[in-house]
Amino acid sequence: MQFTVPREHPCLPGHFPGRPLVPGVVVLEHVLRAAEASAGRPLEALRLPQVKFMAPLLPGQSARIELDGHTPRWKFRVWRGDELIARGELVAADGGAVA
Repeated sequence: MQFTVPREHPCLPGHFPGRPLVPGVVVLEHVLRAAEASAGRPLEALRLPQVKFMAPLLPGQSARIELDGHTPRWKFRVWRGDELIARGELVAADGGAVA
């Protein structure tokens, strides 16, 4: 799954003034959407037992999410071109059931 956070996104003005960076929580929101697409349904009771950010994502830059695994557990990687910018694990703690 690919995504781009537009320069007009409401999270950017305060993160950081003069040199905006896409907040990690916004990147993780896209990872969640990719996992939900993989599961074919919304996921509830999520855990992120492991997340590491290696490089920033700037507004307007394209990023790509790779998922390994399936419901209820995925390992993910987020790439900006050939550069790994984040990696970790996402777990649907309820086994992927819809609440």
